[in-house]
Amino acid sequence: MSEMKQEQNIVDQKEILDKARELAELIANSSEVDFFKRAEQQIKQNASVQNLINQIKKKQKEAVSLEHMNKHDLVKKVEAEIDALQDQLDEIPIVREFKQSQVEVNDLLQMVTHVITNTVTDHIIVSTGGDPLYGETGGPKAGDDSCGCGC
Repeated sequence: MSEMKQEQNIVDQKEILDKARELAELIANSSEVDFFKRAEQQIKQNASVQNLINQIKKKQKEAVSLEHMNKHDLVKKVEAEIDALQDQLDEIPIVREFKQSQVEVNDLLQMVTHVITNTVTDHIIVSTGGDPLYGETGGPKAGDDSCGCGC
């Protein structure tokens, strides 16, 4: 391990975590997260949205209670009421915008994860003499005795 450290510019875990925190800070200050926070505040301050959310929560508790009492017909009725309330909630523009902002923040996080994963994988492949096109690292393959080790 010490030989490898001398050959390459090895980064320690603390440096990686520091950079991850920097990246997290950039994401937290992105336009996607900013819009999400503003939409969330508008939802919290919207009385009709909060009323519908409270009705849904109340109906969900009712459904759980009815389920425990094995009153399946009533559970289906309450679930239909929950669906109707959820549809009403989803028709409110700020709720649609909030849900869209959740998707956009999630997409941003997934893109970052994807870039990190692919970059690390490609670096490993290239640094071992592999072929990124095929996603294979370098070195002898199983059954390939080109190294003369008898494997």
